[in-house]
Parts: sequence; structure tokens; C-alpha cells
Amino acid sequence: MRDTRTTSDVTLQVNGHERELRLDNRATLLDVLREQLELTGAKKGCDHGQCGACTVLVDGRRVVSCLILAVSADGAAVTTVEGLSAGQGLHPIQEAFIEFDALQCGYCTPGQICSAVGLTPEETGSLADIREAMSGNLCRCGAYVNIAAAVYEAASAS
Repeated sequence: MRDTRTTSDVTLQVNGHERELRLDNRATLLDVLREQLELTGAKKGCDHGQCGACTVLVDGRRVVSCLILAVSADGAAVTTVEGLSAGQGLHPIQEAFIEFDALQCGYCTPGQICSAVGLTPEETGSLADIREAMSGNLCRCGAYVNIAAAVYEAASAS
């Protein structure tokens, strides 16, 4: 007999807080974050995983949340841009984005920042390495030079 369940009980650790949710099995992590948890930092850009505006961290790894079913993240630690700051202070990447004026319209910025936080040390060795590693995050305004410089500076300082 075919299982006809359309919802599942899921537990997510979102920005350090445990959230128990009953979710439609077809809901993406992006939609759950934005619509159910009201965390609107991750943006719905292309909804095809091509622009990176919805990038979040799942267990410390960068993912485009529009392509991940929320039920597949059951038990995972999810970090959005809203969860990066420590108390009143900003994350070093956020501070670097401000210092280097690495944003213009701001639509892609949360995804860019989450992607930058998830980079490995090997991906931050040079500006070319950073540009390659961040190539999945598009910026319509063309702030790439300042984005790469901000990420390089923050990575060098840590």
C-alpha cells in the first residue's frame, strides 16, 4: 500500500533555537524559513538554485535553500544571516561588508554573507580563490570587486 502522508514532523536547530514543525513534505527550506519562521534574510531570487540569494548554512555548509526540502534537514543546524551576529556585535564578515562597501541594493547580500561565512580556508587563500568559490552567488549590481575584497580581508584577519 502506498504511503499517502503529505506532512512530516521535523525538528530544526535554527540560529541556535530548536524548532519543532509539522511541514508539507514538498516545502523547501527557503519557504519554511521565510513563511513559517519569518526569517526573511534569505531571499527568493531565481528559485532554481542559480543565483545564491537564498544561501544559508546547514550544519556549517553552504546550501541554496530553494533546492533543499525542509524535511531533509530534519535534525540539522540551520544558520541564516539573522543568526550570524553575536549579541549586539556583527559577524566579522558582516563588518567587512560594511567597511568595504560590498553591497549596493542589498538583495543578494544575505546570501553573499552566508556563502562567505561557509568558505573553507582553502577557498580564501587568494582573491581568485574567493571569486571562484563565491561564483554561485550573483550580484546584479556588480559589487563583486568589493565583495571579494571584504571576504579576503575578513578571512585574513581570522
